[in-house]
Amino acid sequence: MAEPDFWKDQASAQKILQRRRRLEEDVALRERLTKQRDDLVVIAEWLDAGEPVEEDYLRALDQFEQEVDAGEVKKMLGGEHDRKNAIVTIHPGAGGTESQDWAEMLLRMYIRWAERRGFKKELVDFQPGDEAGIKDATITITGEYAYGLMLAEAGVHRLVRISPYDQAARRHTSFASVFVWPELPDDIDIVVEDKDLRIDTYRSSGAGGQHVNVTDSAVRITHLPTGIVTSCQNERSQHRNKDVAMRVLKSKLYDLRLKEQQATLDRLGGEKKDIAFGSQIRSYVLHPYQMVKDHRTKESVGDVNRILDGDVDGFIKAYLMKKAAGTLSAATDDDV
Repeated sequence: MAEPDFWKDQASAQKILQRRRRLEEDVALRERLTKQRDDLVVIAEWLDAGEPVEEDYLRALDQFEQEVDAGEVKKMLGGEHDRKNAIVTIHPGAGGTESQDWAEMLLRMYIRWAERRGFKKELVDFQPGDEAGIKDATITITGEYAYGLMLAEAGVHRLVRISPYDQAARRHTSFASVFVWPELPDDIDIVVEDKDLRIDTYRSSGAGGQHVNVTDSAVRITHLPTGIVTSCQNERSQHRNKDVAMRVLKSKLYDLRLKEQQATLDRLGGEKKDIAFGSQIRSYVLHPYQMVKDHRTKESVGDVNRILDGDVDGFIKAYLMKKAAGTLSAATDDDV
């Protein structure tokens, strides 16, 4: 950075600055852990000597454990895009109002998760269901490692409950899919030709206010070669909605390119993945008992309401640890 021509290549300079920041964060984490460990050793010695410091010891131990947990998660998030913001889209499965309601419950869960972590969230697109719930929703979650963390949630989520929409009070099973992409910088190597796009404008639908700004400025972009569709209706201007929709489109196209490259490598190498994208990853059972179970890690929690209120970090960490160790499981029909 001290070189006179450091800023001549802006892209290279930014990469070096990012690398320096990551190294500084690693050094700071090491220093914090070392200090907390040394403090614990001293307090433990006082405790052994009969000093009344048990509360101090437990408090320091809890802080140390939280710091170690956070460090472990960061160590497992070393992918190229893990530090980036996340674009999250939620689609209900077959089942009409039941699945649409479940999709909205998942949307609320991830909004609450973002709030718990201090991440910013923005509702980019929101298509309300006919009676309740949503037909489709896209949000961006802005925060460090948002993509790396949210990627653990990509897949099909299953809900079992007594339906509030069934007058006979029967048990229903609903599905909804969660898709996650990294939010990419504007200079990413994705070229989109104007001739490959169909751009439609329409009036925003939905509740307005809390969810969307109801104007005629909503934009839907269709990428004709791939059939990928993105839309944005949350911004006040048509130009801004188009910019956001294009950013989401580029992220999806980049993800598609990576998947195609990986598929080619898998065919050449004869490898088969344990977990196929779109497979059922987790079940949320509200009746006849209460439990949330992740089929990839076998992690389970009995407090369903706490999970639906956004406390999914335990599942995310378990997934990352199993993935790093190469011990992820595939779901089976008996995994309920």
